[in-house]
Amino acid sequence: MFKSRPPLHWSGRRYLPAWLASLLLIGFLLPGFAQAQQPDDTSASPKEAVDEVVLPHVSPHDNRDYRVLLLENGLTTLLVSDPEADQAAVSMNVGVGSAQDPEDLQGLAHFLEHMLFLGTEPFPEADAYQGYLQRHGGSHNAFTAPQDTNYFFDIEPEALPGALDRFSQFFLSPLFNPEKLESERNIVHSEYMSRIRDDGRRENDVLNQVLNSDNPLTGFSVGSRETLADRPENEPSLRQRVIDFYQSHYDANVMHLAVVAPQPLDELEAMVTERFAGIADRGLERPMIEEPLIEEENLPRYVALQSIRDSRHVSFMFPIPDPLQHYRHKPAEFLSHLLGHEGEGSLFALLREAGLADGLSAGVGRGDERHALFTVRVSLTPAGAERIDDIQATLFAAIEQIRESGLEEWRYAEQAQLAEQQFRFQQQGSSLQNAMRLAMNLARFPVEDVQYAAYRMDGFDRELVDEYLDALRPESLLRVYSGPDVEGERTSPWFDTPWRLVEPELDEAQPLAGLTLPAPNPFIAEDLALLDAQDERPTQLLDEKGFGLWHMADTSFNSPKVEWRFSLQNPQASSDPRHAVLADLLAGWLDDSLNEEFYAARLAGHDVDAYAHARGITLAFSGWRDRQDRVMRRTLEQLLEGDIDAASFERVRYRLQREWRNAPQSALFRQGHRTLAEALMRPHWPSHSLLQASRDLTVDDLRDFREQFLGDLRLQALAIGNLDAELARREGRLVAEMLAPTLPQEAIPELTPLRVEADLPTLHPRTTREESLVLRYLQGEDRSLDAQARLSVLGQVIDTPFYQRLRTEKQLGYVVSAGYSPLLDAPGLSLLVQSPDTPSGAIQTHIDAFLEEFSQRLAAMQDADLAPYRQAVHDSLLQRDTSLSERTSRLWRALSFGDTQFDRRERLAQRVLAVSADDLRETWPRLLESPGAIVAYDPGDEPSDVAALSRHLEPLPEAKD
Repeated sequence: MFKSRPPLHWSGRRYLPAWLASLLLIGFLLPGFAQAQQPDDTSASPKEAVDEVVLPHVSPHDNRDYRVLLLENGLTTLLVSDPEADQAAVSMNVGVGSAQDPEDLQGLAHFLEHMLFLGTEPFPEADAYQGYLQRHGGSHNAFTAPQDTNYFFDIEPEALPGALDRFSQFFLSPLFNPEKLESERNIVHSEYMSRIRDDGRRENDVLNQVLNSDNPLTGFSVGSRETLADRPENEPSLRQRVIDFYQSHYDANVMHLAVVAPQPLDELEAMVTERFAGIADRGLERPMIEEPLIEEENLPRYVALQSIRDSRHVSFMFPIPDPLQHYRHKPAEFLSHLLGHEGEGSLFALLREAGLADGLSAGVGRGDERHALFTVRVSLTPAGAERIDDIQATLFAAIEQIRESGLEEWRYAEQAQLAEQQFRFQQQGSSLQNAMRLAMNLARFPVEDVQYAAYRMDGFDRELVDEYLDALRPESLLRVYSGPDVEGERTSPWFDTPWRLVEPELDEAQPLAGLTLPAPNPFIAEDLALLDAQDERPTQLLDEKGFGLWHMADTSFNSPKVEWRFSLQNPQASSDPRHAVLADLLAGWLDDSLNEEFYAARLAGHDVDAYAHARGITLAFSGWRDRQDRVMRRTLEQLLEGDIDAASFERVRYRLQREWRNAPQSALFRQGHRTLAEALMRPHWPSHSLLQASRDLTVDDLRDFREQFLGDLRLQALAIGNLDAELARREGRLVAEMLAPTLPQEAIPELTPLRVEADLPTLHPRTTREESLVLRYLQGEDRSLDAQARLSVLGQVIDTPFYQRLRTEKQLGYVVSAGYSPLLDAPGLSLLVQSPDTPSGAIQTHIDAFLEEFSQRLAAMQDADLAPYRQAVHDSLLQRDTSLSERTSRLWRALSFGDTQFDRRERLAQRVLAVSADDLRETWPRLLESPGAIVAYDPGDEPSDVAALSRHLEPLPEAKD
């Protein structure tokens, strides 16, 4: 199932973390919902709940303290005191977004968001906020959505008062510095240009042309030099329009603040009250949109648009009331579960078996808090793109089957049981994740449900489900096909997407036979008792020929879950592109062949993932302790004995080839880092080599590879979570007996970082992007902890001034970053600029000038100046794990590096505290004088043969610490 929402536009300098991308794509962590609204089946609004001093309903294992404040100016604040938090985090959600842009200034809300970062009356310097956060181990960003603008940061707890001093002034005394208007307009334009070839944005641009133009969600939300151009002389200036928008829409009554920090509630309340009580109270209310998203008299409608990537999708969209008003009963979630199911006899299973689809999702897409679109999106094979009408007929057959026999209360009860299990053992995540989720949910739900809304299912309402199901009819359909083969007589206005209206041939369409509804889920855990066992670090339980097992009992997350990792290592796994492709195919086949059988397991909380890497294939199991052994045993049986059929082979190969073909379309800065890794790590094969190697492979090749791979194994395993040593030993030995590994550790080649040599030329990525790029990589002298410590501190110091000079002042582009960038355990600094209109040669000149200035900055730096940066790196290294999976991934990485004492990060953190300003002054000149790697690109550059150019490089020394 899927959840999506219209585009978000980001400020700040951080790349979007994965957890945050996930959070936003699923509609503020609300399953089955897009934009939220106040519920109409409850009489409590958020402000009323505050007046009644209602506290959030939280998980039984959530021992944090909560307090709700309603300041006199109308600002609603939720304080969370978490004594275990090692970072304080704050999020301010403002109930205004791009939907409120004036028609003659599209992108204004987004532009305003950018301007707030560039100085306030008490802190006029453009880098005052960012620099303070950087010195104290913090990060920040913001985004503009259609109906929200969210600003957030995290920081070391003791520095929270100073951060709030600076942050609160965004909403009290922004300067809207006229000297920064032009530069920030250029940055917004760069952001727009960096995404102009993004297929999601292009599809959204076309969709805006067929939706109701009176609905403000259909505007151009990001902005450009054109839409944000200077105003005519007889009109208010652009700066004045920004100020007018701020004063018309930014108001304490439409703001919701969340603070998560280790300080006691009284201390947090004093901080917030002192700094935020002065925000203007203009008596505003959150704007509501009355115009429908789509005019139903214009339906049904069928649209085709051209994609840039080699990817084919069809979306079936139906207008519905935004279901957040019914969040307590979740009728749309109930339907998306049935239509998005992937088990035997499901809509997806039939389409996949027929060779028409390799992915399907169902849920609520775009919404405006009153209206929404229920969307079934199908990822198509080339054959499926030729039979969209048949797919549509099968979809409506599935909908009709639900009408006839799917509206059974036990199905709802099963979903409710799983949701309650998830809530009961909810893992909170980081302080920043919490603060953002709470601030956004405060704007949409009564206070008591800001933690519970995503999981709350109060009972099956047949009439309500019928109402939503009745909207899913052919006469109400908007169908959108996206593929590279489309030719269109029209072009979308902002992302230049060719598109056209199409006439389907529905009279000849035939639904596929064999649809069935899901059976009761056999994987739902029953034994959820918490075992009382806690280890400080993993210990080795088994050390046998070809097999090592590590275990750590962990109850610190109050969840009866267990994370298993099994690394199946083979000396030939990545010896050449052909073997690397076969390893990818084997891992992909295993997931594909078990998809129908394990979909119910995933719904029940048992995740299985097989992925290839340089040493072989890892099997990752994550889920409840109860019944996990069934999933593990069945996976191993399939790996050893399952039939590798031709259809599954072709499905997996097609998906991999599509990914490799599309690699040149990905974001240019990502391609730069990938090119660097291809040059400086062995083995690491470029996408085009993998694509070429995949073309001649057959299903028999994969069958032969499985036999060879499994016949020559070393097995390394790690179990972490709520299981004791006896159970871990028993289950680990069972896996080892099934796989029969025999190889010693020394038989497995290492993934090795290489030393940059002076004769390494500038590297050009293989890309189709139309922007310019420079990625300059400065490599440490060896892989020692001392070198890592020094460069990580240098990375912390260089970050903000590089960003400030090349992005804010020089306006070279939207994507600008500098910092510590290790390749495995090889330390290095990366300086990156991606620009829409500045050639790489000019960027290099600017970087050279900056490096000279930075040398002078280091020359003047004292140990007292360095101390906060050093402490920030130290604290970041020792930052607590916020989930069991995060802890497992960290310890699994440590084990892969041979850190069997699991203390390398602690030792590195101690080295960091010992780094002095003299150490940096000693290291910096050597870093500049040593050979560095440069990845650069301008449109039209021929790609480098990276493997040939770097073949002669030797391993970077691994000094003993």
